[in-house]
Order: sequence, then C-alpha cells, then structure tokens
Amino acid sequence: MEIHVTDQAGETHTLEGLEGWRVMEVIRDWGLNIKAECGGALSCATCHVYVGAEWFDVVGAPSAEEEDMLDSVGDVRPNSRLSCQILMSDALDGLQLTLAASAAKD
Repeated sequence: MEIHVTDQAGETHTLEGLEGWRVMEVIRDWGLNIKAECGGALSCATCHVYVGAEWFDVVGAPSAEEEDMLDSVGDVRPNSRLSCQILMSDALDGLQLTLAASAAKD
C-alpha cells in the first residue's frame, strides 16, 4: 500500500508501507524530513502532518491525548494529525499527507 507525502519543500513522494505500521515509521524509514523524536509514544508532536481533505474522514479525528500534543505546536490546522497515531491499512492505500514545518529535523 502507498501513501503520498508532500515534504516541507513542496516535493511529493510516493512511499510504500506495510499493514499495521505507523505512518510515522514509513515516513521516517523512507528518509523524509521528520523528527519523530518519541518513536510513537504520543509524548511529542514531532511527527505532525496535515491529512489531505478527502482523507480526513477515513483517518478520523485525533484522540484527546493527541489533541493535547498538537496544542504544543504553533502550526496546527483543522486537518492536523500526529502520523504516529495513524496505522497503515488497506483503507488508507493512497493516503495523502503534508509534513508540517514543526516536524522538520532542521
């Protein structure tokens, strides 16, 4: 299954992921510019992404804990999610995301 990720420079990358993997792991393992400091423990917001409008209902809204983490960054939008909280599945094949500036390593 594939996800389409637009990086902070505006370049779109098509990445292949495996069922059950966190989207954050896919983005990180493909070498894109994402900090992902806590490794998926929901204790930071360094894997912040914007979910494509047509995908937001499929991905679903963030949990209360995830919203608390998102409140710690200044570039939150209504379609913000932490990519560590999105699990790859057949339903997400073709998912479109954009990396937030707050997720950048540099």
